[in-house]
Amino acid sequence: METKSPIFWEATAWPDVPEILQACGHAVLWPIGATEQHGPHLGLGVDTAIATAVCDAVSSVTRVPVLPPLPLGVSSGHSTRWPGTLSLSPQTLISVISETGDWLVASGVRRLFLVSSHVTNFAPLRCGLEVLRAKHENLFIALLPSAEISPRVRDVFFADGNDWHANDAETSLMLALRPDLVRLDRLQTSDDPDRTEGLLFAHPVNRTSKNGVTGSPSLATAEKGLQLFAWMTEDLSTKITQALTEEPPLN
Repeated sequence: METKSPIFWEATAWPDVPEILQACGHAVLWPIGATEQHGPHLGLGVDTAIATAVCDAVSSVTRVPVLPPLPLGVSSGHSTRWPGTLSLSPQTLISVISETGDWLVASGVRRLFLVSSHVTNFAPLRCGLEVLRAKHENLFIALLPSAEISPRVRDVFFADGNDWHANDAETSLMLALRPDLVRLDRLQTSDDPDRTEGLLFAHPVNRTSKNGVTGSPSLATAEKGLQLFAWMTEDLSTKITQALTEEPPLN
């Protein structure tokens, strides 16, 4: 795939917005992240870094503009046990998505791709999708968790636990993309197993992990991170390209 520089919404002058949207099916990518603990070995901005990096890379391929990343999500499940986590309420995130969506529609957007790298953003993002869909019949919205872009990407993220967090996959991505967010001196002592198998209730992280990690970050390498990111970019670019001409089955 040919790649160019990403198209950044905030760097675009208003007279250029209609032409840019016309050229890409009136679509935008929105990276949705979080600011939360990622164990003792990773910085707080991992989720935002992943969402931003993959959206920027996909924009380079598809020419779909990227909105400014949302660095706060619904992270209350991480509790206040480990300092640093910031969280919106689910209701606030729903409002942020629905209110911003109104303005995007007014600017000419008709296809909105929400690319989220934080698992518990999913439910409020889905609610925001429902609110917008009810108000704007001609706005198509897709919710795309970055860890589940494709089967091969999902397999890597879930390899060391179904309730993974700050694990091999995320740490490998950071070693490849943002090594400044990795504390190498703590990497080999940060592993913590998934204790949620067989449980019915959704317990907060402070009741399932000793240090905020679920998985094996000690296995991480930059090489694995580069391969995973290449798959994420390729597979999401393919999905986005196909969706730029998608229409409802019935009109």
